[in-house]
Amino acid sequence: MIPARGFEGRTVAVFGLGRTGLTAARALVAGGARVAVWDEQEAGRAAALAEGFAVVDLSTADWSDFAALMLSPGVPLTHPAPHWTVERARSAGVEILGDIELFARVVNAAPAHKRPRVAVITGTNGKSTTTALLGHICASAGRDTRIGGNIGVGVLGLPDMHGGAVYVLEASSYQLDLTSSLKPDAAVLLNISPDHLDRHGGMDGYVDAKRRVLLNQTKGDTAIIGVDDAWCQRICTEITAANHRTIWPISASRSMGRGVYAIQGVLYDATGDRVMEVADLLRARSLPGRHNWQNAAAAYAAARAIGIPAEEAAEGLMTFPGLAHRMETVATVNRVRFINDSKATNADAARQALSSYPRVYWIAGGQPKADGIAPLADLFPRVAGAYLIGAAAESFAGVLDGQAPVTRCGTIEAATAAAYADALASGEDAIVLLSPACASFDQFPDFEARGEAFRSAVEALGRPAARGARA
Repeated sequence: MIPARGFEGRTVAVFGLGRTGLTAARALVAGGARVAVWDEQEAGRAAALAEGFAVVDLSTADWSDFAALMLSPGVPLTHPAPHWTVERARSAGVEILGDIELFARVVNAAPAHKRPRVAVITGTNGKSTTTALLGHICASAGRDTRIGGNIGVGVLGLPDMHGGAVYVLEASSYQLDLTSSLKPDAAVLLNISPDHLDRHGGMDGYVDAKRRVLLNQTKGDTAIIGVDDAWCQRICTEITAANHRTIWPISASRSMGRGVYAIQGVLYDATGDRVMEVADLLRARSLPGRHNWQNAAAAYAAARAIGIPAEEAAEGLMTFPGLAHRMETVATVNRVRFINDSKATNADAARQALSSYPRVYWIAGGQPKADGIAPLADLFPRVAGAYLIGAAAESFAGVLDGQAPVTRCGTIEAATAAAYADALASGEDAIVLLSPACASFDQFPDFEARGEAFRSAVEALGRPAARGARA
């Protein structure tokens, strides 16, 4: 655990007692603060009571007693409307922050010899893969590496820091909204496309949240920015003009005078005096497709920025095992390969998966995002059959009408069985792809649970002839 110092002897209100909130409460107490914790769900309050925390109804509390409000990232800060705790805190002049901000303050206050290296990754898509990939590279190179944030362990639940440690953190837009003093040695902004617009009041608010990862960087820090979309191109141009830090653009589609880029799967390092070919990503089984080439370019660049030699960074790319629920091969059954891409919760993420295969039997649906799947129309010719689930089934069927064969299945289990039957009947090597282009919350608590349901449905088809590896 990382003790969250700075509030010694004072009381911090903690709202939201899931993984982030409880971890932050423990860290605050370890750092010498008192905490008053609250959750609107009985289960959260019970978990806090079981650990001995003071459970205080914040709706009736005297907010003048609080030094700060530690807010869980799932709680609305500004949109669609500020949560009532936010309004109470603002009325009382109480600072509002999140767990990554608490971490940032501990890092900033540490003496130079105890300060770790910090890399923070954000973006609409690919941030979990890039975080895990960078962590794998650093660990493979012998660094004392801690991976967390929006992936795995909450940041304050990671081991306490020392000067030789490397923290590799995934940060969501919700977390960045609650962060003001974060100053990463390497800040990665992968890409931006419309997502979570209801929580940020529109695209401008979402972009502002994402670019906060770059807010405090100065000379000696490195900004690594994907330039394959217009939003990030603009940000890269703007901060290049400011000229306060090292800036390395990354791309998976074009060569550049400076930065890291992948052309047709070959990764090039143009961060020094000459361009070096560093890796053939076509040989990296766990990094298929152009979107993963961008992830690889970002992870490689970040590794170089925090001091990993080029050869060791490239070797780490090739040995990365991949992540569950992200282009993960769960099994091959009778020449049919099943790909679990449950993490694809919007159309842009599903595009990455659909673009990676020439022909797929596609399982899609769930709780739809604003644009649905209409932006994927250019990829519909690749769809041998669409097997629709959840709340989006009817609307998706309307978009796909006349573009691809559609089967309304309702559930993951029914969709998996139907897709398998059609793929098997084709008599060819075939791909069944779960890439929902939707949130999971209509049928599952999260994308992990949806991916595990898919895995179970595949296993129910019978003992696989050969098990695949993660891809």
